[in-house]
Amino acid sequence: MSIMHRWFEEVWNKGRESAIDEMSTDQVSSQGLRSHDGKEFQDKEAFRVFYRQMQAGLSDIHIDVQQVVTEGDFCVARCVVTAKHTGDGLGKVPKGNPLRFTGMSMARIEDGKIAEAWNNFDFLTMYQQMD
Repeated sequence: MSIMHRWFEEVWNKGRESAIDEMSTDQVSSQGLRSHDGKEFQDKEAFRVFYRQMQAGLSDIHIDVQQVVTEGDFCVARCVVTAKHTGDGLGKVPKGNPLRFTGMSMARIEDGKIAEAWNNFDFLTMYQQMD
């Protein structure tokens, strides 16, 4: 199982916040993820803020990793995200709407852990489905 499969399974599908530390380096950087107020997260602690906002706003989160491509120290995962908007963590009043959107994440792996990540998820579709 690739680190990308493990990341999405442990961190997101199982909701194990402790897996963030287990699978990423101390100096990890992440680009492409923003809070509902537009702030980009670039380090591990900031990623935790994003993670907690998503966990607070969504229930039944499931990320289906449909394909992983690995070359050298880089892995790319293509994903489909499903969830329900049931909490207040995302800046919109929850209506229980089902959500489905896609995304991709590329990571540079160092000593078996994620050292850098670049993310491109269709959060516009996610927010449109909340209305």
